[in-house]
Amino acid sequence: MKRNFVVAITGASGVTYAIRLLEVLSAAGCDVQLSISPPAAAVLEEELDITVDLDHFDVAPLRIDPEAARQDEKLKRLRAMAGISSELSNVLSVASGELGKIHYRDYRDLSAPIASGSFPTDGMVVCPCSGSTLGAIASGINTNLIHRAAEVHLKEGRPLVLVPRETPLSPVQLENMRRAAAAGAVILPASPGFYHKPKSIQDLVDFVVGRICDRLGVKNNLIERWSE
Repeated sequence: MKRNFVVAITGASGVTYAIRLLEVLSAAGCDVQLSISPPAAAVLEEELDITVDLDHFDVAPLRIDPEAARQDEKLKRLRAMAGISSELSNVLSVASGELGKIHYRDYRDLSAPIASGSFPTDGMVVCPCSGSTLGAIASGINTNLIHRAAEVHLKEGRPLVLVPRETPLSPVQLENMRRAAAAGAVILPASPGFYHKPKSIQDLVDFVVGRICDRLGVKNNLIERWSE
């Protein structure tokens, strides 16, 4: 059965983690319910020169390329673990197996499916998670769809992974992390390790994305494991 995850991108530095996460989940055959806040759209343009129109959303500017994913050695292994072949079939020259689909959910639409606990998902990731989003989730404040979807995952006992990147952390942010963790969220800072001897920025990004996938139960070979 195809798995279904919510991914929210909010207005903190480190949106490259979110783009890679979307690529990885799609390559693993997982569907994604995607929501992007206005500050996140501004950071996407500032950090990655990606312009998204939240009123008329098109996934193409996010540069998530299924064909490129088939050529990515790490994602080839991921697709194999997910039971998806990377080989081309002889029917219309398309890849056998099915890539996951990305469904856009407007951050203002509180009637979207992910606003209800009756809509089945396998987990949610807020990546990166801004301090204001963290505070709203920790306080149970629902001013947009991202906050509401996070609350749904907490109340339904589903995995909720928050990926803060800010540093240093204020006492307020630390307390909000403690409160969110006490409510059931996983606090997974975007803090890449170095024991796998990274050779590129992509290796550092993949370390964090691999750990996110671990928490979601998505098997992956994005990083070299300790002692391997």
